[in-house]
Formats: sequence, C-alpha cells, structure tokens
Amino acid sequence: MNRLLAIAALLATTAVPALAGPASDAVRFFYVPVKWEADAQYRDRFTGPAKTLFDLNDKMPSDEIGCIDFGPGVDAQDYDDEAIGKSLKLTEQVNGASATVTASFMLFADNDADGKREVQWSLVNEGGKWKIADIASLSSGWKLSELECLPEQ
Repeated sequence: MNRLLAIAALLATTAVPALAGPASDAVRFFYVPVKWEADAQYRDRFTGPAKTLFDLNDKMPSDEIGCIDFGPGVDAQDYDDEAIGKSLKLTEQVNGASATVTASFMLFADNDADGKREVQWSLVNEGGKWKIADIASLSSGWKLSELECLPEQ
C-alpha cells in the first residue's frame, strides 16, 4: 500500500500544474468555432517558430499574398465550421512543460476521404499557460516552422 501511495505522490508532483489547464484547451480554442491562427489578435497564444512566422506574415506588403494564405489549424482554405465542430477529436500527450495535441476532424459533413484532416500542434508551457510553438499537418505533410515567409526588404 505504501508503494502505491509513493507512486501516486510521485505522479502528482510531476504532473502539469493545474493552473495551466489541459493543453488541448489551447488548441480547442481555434476549432470551436474555427478561427484563423494568423490573426494578430491571437498572437499572445503563440511562441517560438509559430509566432515568428506570423509576425513575418504581418510584415508582407498589403498588395501581396502573405506566406499564410490558408488556415493552418484546418489545413485548408474551405471548410464547414459545423462539420469540424461535430467531428473534432483531440488527443493530448504532455511531457513536462511540452505537449503535443493532435486534432482529427472532417472538413465537410459528407465524410469524403479527401476532407479528413489530422493536424498536430506542438505546445510549451510558459508561465503556467500553454502556448503553441508549431503546427504540422499529418495529412498534407507540411510544418508551419518550415514555411518560408520573406517580406520585401
């Protein structure tokens, strides 16, 4: 019995602080309803490579298409908000101050195989708050941190 209590105590001390909340909540924010991650009003929810890319995208001349011309979270330009909300499933893996959340969903209600998406979000816990460091499409094979965004000098 003492051994079980010791294991439980060890797990409790290595768990993510309660005030951080589940990492999946930070991701769910962008899906219910769907929001465009590159919108400047959400910049405080990002850190690292993702924040850097969004900041560079903001510096693109207004008459040019930025390097982010699609919704990274949905891995598409076209989608049905209601279909995503109904089909969204999030799985979370936390390892100390980092986490990976995988979002699986359908872009449209017709369940067409082409509309199935899996997007992986990499997060870090900064000051008790989960922030998104990178987004990758497992369906299409791209990673936000690998996209190039070079504003005109």
